[in-house]
Amino acid sequence: MSGILSIQPLLAVAAPLTAIPGILSARTPNIREAWSFAAALLLMGLVLSMAPSVLDGKTYTLVLAEVLPNAPLAFRVDGLGMLFAIVASTLWIITSAYSIGYMRASQEHAQTRFYTYFAAALFSTIGVAFSANLLTMYMFYELLSFSTYPLVTHHQDDDSRKAGRKYLGLIVGSSIGMVLPAMVVLYHLTGTLDFTAGGVALASASPTTIAVLFGLMIFGFAKAALMPMHAWLPAAMVAPTPVSSLLHAVAVVKVGAFCLLRVVMDVFGVETLMAIGVNDLLTGVAATTMIVASLVALSQDGLKRRLAYSTIGQLSYIALGAGLMNAAGLTGGMMHVAMHAFGKITLFFCAGAIYVATGEKYISRMTGIGRRMPWTMAAFFIGSLSIIGIPPTGGFLSKWMLLNGCLDSGQWILAGALVVSSLLNAAYFLPIVYRAWFCPEGQAVHAGPVREAPLACVIPLLVTAGISMALFFWPDVFFNLAQMAAN
Repeated sequence: MSGILSIQPLLAVAAPLTAIPGILSARTPNIREAWSFAAALLLMGLVLSMAPSVLDGKTYTLVLAEVLPNAPLAFRVDGLGMLFAIVASTLWIITSAYSIGYMRASQEHAQTRFYTYFAAALFSTIGVAFSANLLTMYMFYELLSFSTYPLVTHHQDDDSRKAGRKYLGLIVGSSIGMVLPAMVVLYHLTGTLDFTAGGVALASASPTTIAVLFGLMIFGFAKAALMPMHAWLPAAMVAPTPVSSLLHAVAVVKVGAFCLLRVVMDVFGVETLMAIGVNDLLTGVAATTMIVASLVALSQDGLKRRLAYSTIGQLSYIALGAGLMNAAGLTGGMMHVAMHAFGKITLFFCAGAIYVATGEKYISRMTGIGRRMPWTMAAFFIGSLSIIGIPPTGGFLSKWMLLNGCLDSGQWILAGALVVSSLLNAAYFLPIVYRAWFCPEGQAVHAGPVREAPLACVIPLLVTAGISMALFFWPDVFFNLAQMAAN
């Protein structure tokens, strides 16, 4: 794979920061939000300008500073990073549009602060996507934690402060307490923190040492929400819905899953991990998380909390693909980064639209709401199909690849767990759809004329629902990038 020395990765990483001075100095909401859109479009343009070369097998590289010998602050754009960056940059534009409708309709306070930290979070996210080594990725990972804290605690009440403490305590505590020591030991053993195809040379390390380092990293990157490092995620649902969308689809949880994929493929390497059998640790934790999280989701009446536990389960699909460590499993896991993103952000957009239009947060109070909000609930149905993994949505393709990865490895128990989890997905989503559309007329809590949320809320959720379906028919870009990274 040939490399292109270029400043483009730095420009893409820095693009979200260009919005912040304009947001802070804007005298009207329209100008403030225009800065967000301008930066989002700039980011997408820079990312897409590199995509053809990356799809052609090339990488973009740039070294900024030699922080440590063989561990510089550096960027590299490859297939996996490009896949993640396309998802993040696309969804930032759509989420910016949705945020206007939601934040204005809800008359949220401190909107300038909201848009400022939103841009900072995207800066950190693209930094993670384009990191060339573990040190650079760790730095941007931590920056993301601190830039999203003000978003989680946006309401500044007791509940949000409590959630914020849990959020920072778990994700920062785990990264400092687990990932940082593991990085130090890894650097001591190998003399480098560079991402290397097939993993860095660990010939001098014992299998026990490798297993411990691997365990520290997969649990230390707690944004991936593998149990028992998941509790921050449901707690963070006190934030406004655009923040929840950012956490669950655009940035935070996908950064955690992305870090797991990097650790497996480019830090330790598939052959090393399979030789000592620690891949079974990751697949076991992933399978347990996907089943337990789905069972907990069944019991949640709060719509956002049900979606939160669904996200925990869905992230474990990506971890499962990483743990299978074969071409189909890794490809399916990476594709699920994109497929889950568009499906889940649709569902969160719908939850926010329901709240804006009706003030409802609880599923038990949504009987008959499909007749009042038909466009929103139609999009909710499409998003649900994608998360369940039913055609014609993109979620079917990533789950199909994961199932093939299980069968290729002869892992029938994991294949069964995947199927059971998908059935549980249906069990906690389809009753919401039934309650919304097919309840008896007399039981409807929401009746009367159609009254959707503002168009700025409804149009984005229809767009993401449409993309979820389009990805079933045209998955080539994400499939090719994932296959390139897996091979």
